[in-house]
Amino acid sequence: MRIPIESYRLSNGLVVTLSEDHRAPIVAVNLWYRVGSANERLGRTGFAHLFEHMLFQGSEHVQANEHFELIQRAGGTLNGSTWLDRTNYYETVPSNELALALWLEADRMGALLPAMTQQKLDTQRDVVKNERRWSMDNQPYGTWSERLPALTYPPTHPFHHSLIGSMEDLSAASLEDIAQFFSTFYRPDNAVLSIAGDFEPAQARALVEQHFGAIPRGASPVPPLADMTLPPRFGATHREVVPDTVMVPRLFLAFRAPVFGSDEYYAGSVLGAILGLGKSSRLQRVLVRQSEIASEATAFTFDLSQGADLLVIDATARPEVSSDALEAGVTQVVDAVRRDGVTGAEVERAIALIETAFVTSLQSAGERADKLSMFAAMFDDPRLLNEQTDRYRAVTVERVNAFARERLGTDNRAVLLYVPKHGEEGEPDEAEAASGAAR
Repeated sequence: MRIPIESYRLSNGLVVTLSEDHRAPIVAVNLWYRVGSANERLGRTGFAHLFEHMLFQGSEHVQANEHFELIQRAGGTLNGSTWLDRTNYYETVPSNELALALWLEADRMGALLPAMTQQKLDTQRDVVKNERRWSMDNQPYGTWSERLPALTYPPTHPFHHSLIGSMEDLSAASLEDIAQFFSTFYRPDNAVLSIAGDFEPAQARALVEQHFGAIPRGASPVPPLADMTLPPRFGATHREVVPDTVMVPRLFLAFRAPVFGSDEYYAGSVLGAILGLGKSSRLQRVLVRQSEIASEATAFTFDLSQGADLLVIDATARPEVSSDALEAGVTQVVDAVRRDGVTGAEVERAIALIETAFVTSLQSAGERADKLSMFAAMFDDPRLLNEQTDRYRAVTVERVNAFARERLGTDNRAVLLYVPKHGEEGEPDEAEAASGAAR
C-alpha cells in the first residue's frame, strides 16, 4: 500500500506534510515538536511532559481548557503525548472543521506566552505530580519506564533520566523557566505539521499559510543534544532488582539495539516479533502455554532514531512462580534463539504480522498523520513511510540470526527484575532471595 504524500516547507521553517484521502469525511491534524525529555537540562527534568499539559491551558485567543471544548463541540477528538525525543499534539475532526484545528494549533504555537500565569503553572505542576504518583510511584511495576532507561543509558546520556521528571525538579520549575523552554523549542522551525484525510490540498495549503505563515522562526538555533553515540553493546550484563508491593515477579530484559530507520533495526524488529508478538511467538508458546511460567510475555522496541534503541522483553510470572524461575525461563528462550537461530517460517509470520498492523494503522487518518510527522521529524522525509513494508520484506533469516548472535549475548543484557516485598509466612522474602542472587 502506498499513500499519497506531499511535503513542503514554509518560509519560517515549518515542515508541512499532506496526505489526501476522501474515503471518510474526517481530517486529522498532527503537530510534532522536536523536543522531548532528552532536551531537558540537569535540575529541570520533566519539562517536556509538563509542557504538554501547559499547552492545553489556553493561549492569547483561547481560554484555559477551551481547546478541548471547541474540538469536542465540533465532534472531534484530541490529545497530546511526550516521548524521549519528541512531543506531539493532534486532533481528528469532521472535514469542515479543518480550519478550527489549524487555528487552535497555530494560536498556541505563536501566542502561548501571553496566556501563561503562575496559577496555571502551579495547577498543572500539581496535576503532573499526581500523575507521577498514580502512574508510577503507587502503581505496581510503575517505575519500570524510569528505571529501565536509567539502567540502559549512561548517566550523561540524554535518554538516561526520567521522562516524567522528579518531584524536586517539578517543584523548582518557575514561570521564567517555562517561558524560556517555550521560546527555545516551540517554534515553527522545530516542528512538523501533518494533515491527513478528507481535505482539498489547495485549501489546506492556504489555511496553513494563513494561520502559521506569520509565526516567526526562532531567534537562535535550537541547542544541540549532548553526544548520543554509544557502543553497539552494553559490554556486560546490567542488573537491578526492585522489591515492590506486587503479587508476582515481573522481568524486563533489555538489549541495546540499532536505531530506528537503520537497516539493522528491521532485523531486530522482526526478531522482536518472533520473540513476543502474538500467541504464536516464542515467549508466548514456551513460557505461557507450555511451561506455564508466565501469565504474559511480550517484546517491543523503543523506536528511537538517535544514539541507540532498545529491544525489550517484558514477562510477568504466574502465581507461585519465583523470580528465579521466571528469569531462567526467559533466558532459556533467548539463549535458544541465539544458539539455534530462527526459522524461515517464523520470519515470514513475523513480517506478515508487522505489515498487517502497519497497513491497518494507515487506514486511520490520525495514525497516518502521526506517522507522516514521525518520518518528517526524524528523517526529514515523510515519503519514507511508503518504504517501510519493502524494508521489512527485505529482512532474511540470515539477517535475523546474525542480529541474534550479535545482540542477544550476556555482554548486552540489562535485567530489571521486580519481586514481591514479602514472601509467604515462614518462607524467605522473594525480594531478599533475588537480591542475594544478584550479589
